[in-house]
Amino acid sequence: MTSLVLIVAMPMMVIMPWIAKATGLPDAVAGAWLGGTLDTSAAVVAAGEMVSDTARDAAVVVKLSQNAMIGIAAFLLTVWWAMRTDTADKPKASLSVIWERFPKFVIGFMLVSFVFSFVLSLGLVAETRNILNNVRTILFALAFISIGLETSLSGLVTTEEGRPAIAFIGGQAFNIVVTLIISYLLFGGLAGVA
Repeated sequence: MTSLVLIVAMPMMVIMPWIAKATGLPDAVAGAWLGGTLDTSAAVVAAGEMVSDTARDAAVVVKLSQNAMIGIAAFLLTVWWAMRTDTADKPKASLSVIWERFPKFVIGFMLVSFVFSFVLSLGLVAETRNILNNVRTILFALAFISIGLETSLSGLVTTEEGRPAIAFIGGQAFNIVVTLIISYLLFGGLAGVA
């Protein structure tokens, strides 16, 4: 599925800024639209940059807001789903099961963020920034190389007769329209943001 997200994001990253400019969308609306529909942060920045600095800034704010909220939303949905009433085929989950399935890296991420934000001196953080950025870049490159090596383009259309791919593309098309409307309402001046 990660491969499908990347394959769809690449043309969207080029086509959506062109549509925004061709239709005369205000820069802030275009940026919010890009930030709300493109699924990768890098594509959001690149697409926003193709429109303008204002569009890029709006796109980044919307994407960072999504990124910050997705963990909370996923956790709340997981808890809600697990705590629903018992059914014959699915017994009610306990708090221990939720804890067992909770991705512990989230705790590590929050702990490291807290330490670098509030415990370490600004000088030490500045000294380690370049090293950590280089390590991050290498790890991201390895991750995307691995995704590429594992990608089976034929598998995208043959897995369950292509239903996951069709569902994703259909959902993305719906998202493009709904996000454009919301972006225009919020960033086009109706809500007083623009």
